[in-house]
Amino acid sequence: MTQYSWPSLIVIAVSLAGCVADLRTGRIPNALTFGAALGAFLFQILSGGFGGAMTAASGWLVGALLFLPFFAVGGMGGGDVKLLAALGAWLGPVDTLWLAAYSAIAGGVLGVIVAIAHGYLWTAIRNVSAMLAYWCMAGIRPVPDLTLDSAGTPRLAYAIPIFVGVVISLWQ
Repeated sequence: MTQYSWPSLIVIAVSLAGCVADLRTGRIPNALTFGAALGAFLFQILSGGFGGAMTAASGWLVGALLFLPFFAVGGMGGGDVKLLAALGAWLGPVDTLWLAAYSAIAGGVLGVIVAIAHGYLWTAIRNVSAMLAYWCMAGIRPVPDLTLDSAGTPRLAYAIPIFVGVVISLWQ
């Protein structure tokens, strides 16, 4: 998306609101994610009819499906999945793929920074190795004691990498 339109401004505002909420409370409210998705569907239908509805639905579905596996194995919160899906409803499926890719890159970089800042980098590397070994033996599923619910691990408010992904994908 190279032009700044109402949908892109709304995507920036929603992702920024998600950042603020995630940083303050560690959660992204359903009112924000479902409200943004509903607004996207209404906007897309009013501006593009059936084609707009399909753009919103496919963008939402792509956003949900891309981050759902990370939620399923305990590595990401549900609010992050719903936020990407809601933004996808505004952006459509292709731009949502780019948003997810840029968000993943930003998340990896910020994750390493957070791990270094907390003196957790080597533990994180050992945990990832243990997780991969567990998955090879038991299949891909949540690893006991290596999920978001595990105590004592630094956390990254993933709405921040999603916001970075929004900025980059709208800038390109």
